[in-house]
Amino acid sequence: MKKIFCALAILLVGFTTTSCRKTKYKKIKLVEVARSIFYAPQYAAITKGYFKEEGVDVELQYFKSAMDRESALQSGNLDGGVSDMLAAGFAKAGGFDVKITSSTNGNYCLIAGTGNTAKSLAEMKDQNISVSKNTIIEFVLDEMLAQNNMTEADINKTVIPQIPTRLEMLQNGKLDGAVLPEPMGSIAIKNGSYLVNSSEAMKINPGVMVFTNDSVENKKEAIKAMYRAYDKAIEYLNSTPQEEYMDLVIETAGLPPATKDALVMPKYMKAALPEKSDWDKSINWLNKKELVTEKYNYEDIVSDILTK
Repeated sequence: MKKIFCALAILLVGFTTTSCRKTKYKKIKLVEVARSIFYAPQYAAITKGYFKEEGVDVELQYFKSAMDRESALQSGNLDGGVSDMLAAGFAKAGGFDVKITSSTNGNYCLIAGTGNTAKSLAEMKDQNISVSKNTIIEFVLDEMLAQNNMTEADINKTVIPQIPTRLEMLQNGKLDGAVLPEPMGSIAIKNGSYLVNSSEAMKINPGVMVFTNDSVENKKEAIKAMYRAYDKAIEYLNSTPQEEYMDLVIETAGLPPATKDALVMPKYMKAALPEKSDWDKSINWLNKKELVTEKYNYEDIVSDILTK
């Protein structure tokens, strides 16, 4: 697979290790998007050798946006990747059978731009707030609006798909606000912007890892090996002071140096199935906006590969 260092992708290649695990797994290709702390466990698993211990070799690559990620996934050249429930719903409705295999950590922040004095979403009425259309970013903003008894008619949604461009325009005073994933949200705050709200504060977590149904059925052991390494990385991150691994994360992810002082890393959770309530909110949003007509149940989209 050609390297495109613009957003994040992962290539897992099965090989025989010299450790106690000598299983040779089938090749797995994963795609991820954006430079984000969502992928810190993968970075740690690579640099600490956890993937190698489990018989998988990981190569990181990048795509520019969620749209590029989904196009790559649907090309048939990839097995799965870090995604979100909205994208999973779109894929299934489009005839591309994917399965959610676990939740992932992630936080999406509504940030008031440089020079904006608004301290709440209510104070941002009629302002320009940037999102990527029909994505988890817009979903998070709509959830925030609903919590404040507001609708999208109360603000001006400005569509900017690429996250780096959104951040740059926010910091240059060309936007009143934007929804950004971490660590871009924390970087904006460090540079003079203001946190208005976040998905973490709202206690919703639509971030997930997905695999094609074919991969779930035919590459089960390789996927389980990947998750074993992932959980080892979680243990490492949660038991290690942040200052000891931030250089590792920044270098592997290609994040701006400012990330080191701007960001407080979350308490990562080991691989587990997502909450049904998070799926229900996601599919209801897709149905309400008439982006997906089918009312897919939790069991239609979630695989129990982790529990088998």
